[in-house]
Amino acid sequence: MSAAAERLVRTLRRHVFDDRVLAAVAAVPRDRFVPADLQAEAWENVPLPIGSGQTISQPLVVARMCELLELTGAETVLDVGTGSGYHAALLARLARHVYSIEVHESLSRQAAVNLHAAGVANVTLVVGDGSRGLPEHAPYPAINVAAAAGGAIPPALAAQLAPGGRLVAPVENGEQRLVVARRTEAGVQLTELERVRFVPLVSSRG
Repeated sequence: MSAAAERLVRTLRRHVFDDRVLAAVAAVPRDRFVPADLQAEAWENVPLPIGSGQTISQPLVVARMCELLELTGAETVLDVGTGSGYHAALLARLARHVYSIEVHESLSRQAAVNLHAAGVANVTLVVGDGSRGLPEHAPYPAINVAAAAGGAIPPALAAQLAPGGRLVAPVENGEQRLVVARRTEAGVQLTELERVRFVPLVSSRG
């Protein structure tokens, strides 16, 4: 582990307690997922711009969302909002396979380059409207949404949750908060957690 990665993991350990998640943060080279002119800041616990009005999220928030998905390594995960591919790369170390969907084709293309450079092979990239999910591969034991939904989790995403499945998303209701949705026999149960700040979930429908 590099000194920079070790420093970041030490910072995250105060808030993230899943050792598998922390090991993934240490193992995934975040510098492969940021623009060349921001390399010096790659291992800092801050969000960074990646183009198209999008950001690579703060490592703490990414790690926290991964922890809330409670992954065991056997899951197929839907990742909404590929961005740089960093979140998908962490999920790929924690699950069997990741389908990651991004509305901006240019970002998806760059994410493919980034994932290849980082040696990540178990991520399938798709260009499309993340608010609709990927029903052809549903249901999913875990869904990660890396952009803020307005008002509520998109119904199409909740519908693609497997029984017992977990979905983690930022939801904007006056303020943004992380929300965990869990499919139970009684329906989808929601739990609101800490405040966060994400770019809006972009729909191809406008």
